[in-house]
Amino acid sequence: MPSNCPNCSLSENSGSEFVRFGFFYRTSDSRWVQRFRCQRCKKTCSKATFHRWFRQKKRIKNEALRKHFASHGTIRRAARNFNLNRKTVVRKLLVLGFEAECRLRLGNAFSPKVHEVEFDDLETFETTKCKPLSVTLAVESGTRRILGLEVSSMPAKGLLVGKAWRKYGHRSDERGHGRRKLFSGLRHLVAEDAIIKSDSNPHYPGDVAEFFPKASHIQFLGKRGSLGGQGELKKVRFDPLFSLNHTCAMFRANVSRLTRKTWVTTKNPAHLHAHLMLYAQYHNEHLEK
Repeated sequence: MPSNCPNCSLSENSGSEFVRFGFFYRTSDSRWVQRFRCQRCKKTCSKATFHRWFRQKKRIKNEALRKHFASHGTIRRAARNFNLNRKTVVRKLLVLGFEAECRLRLGNAFSPKVHEVEFDDLETFETTKCKPLSVTLAVESGTRRILGLEVSSMPAKGLLVGKAWRKYGHRSDERGHGRRKLFSGLRHLVAEDAIIKSDSNPHYPGDVAEFFPKASHIQFLGKRGSLGGQGELKKVRFDPLFSLNHTCAMFRANVSRLTRKTWVTTKNPAHLHAHLMLYAQYHNEHLEK
């Protein structure tokens, strides 16, 4: 029996204020669910009330969708293959992404502190290359365990600057804010005397020194990308940032909206964040070792 009434906030350890009140048939998974009635407020609840998939009618599809999105799956193909409405798939992507983020943080919190970290930015775009996005990613060196990630907007660069300005106007650069937000969440996961590796971006040392004052920050010059690994792996015999670059290559290979030369693009940064969290949690649980 439940110990807390969701209607009157009654809390009884013995559960004596509740009585069994029949069953109801849940059509989504063909199960009979026990119902209870609170003797104080005379309102009812059930075992499903306290379940994480409360009020979801297609809960039986959740685990299949989780694997689908972590294996280069798209929203439209999920709607077709699982016989769902596309809007339903989008809602499930957001819900599953939020749950994956919670599980990722919980798993990292109960893991040993990290003594060697690699981080960098992975670039993608929102609808068009004139509206680029940056994914700041941190992994544990050696194990490739993903510690966290943040999605930030950034202005266009190179030959697209003029076209992006004329068509979309000013676009703020939020990479610094996203990087500091990521580092703030990594403080309790990283040892004080850790070694932090990155490329030679001039904006990195200040943020690392602010959040990890006792850590050793080592920067490496960027190398030319190889054709294999979606351009993330480098054409060198020894890559000092191999764990990070290999993880970025895995992201591009397994997250459909990150693949290079594709028409599967991100329309909403929040959906990109949810999709990345789904893969990151799947990566840590199944692919890390």
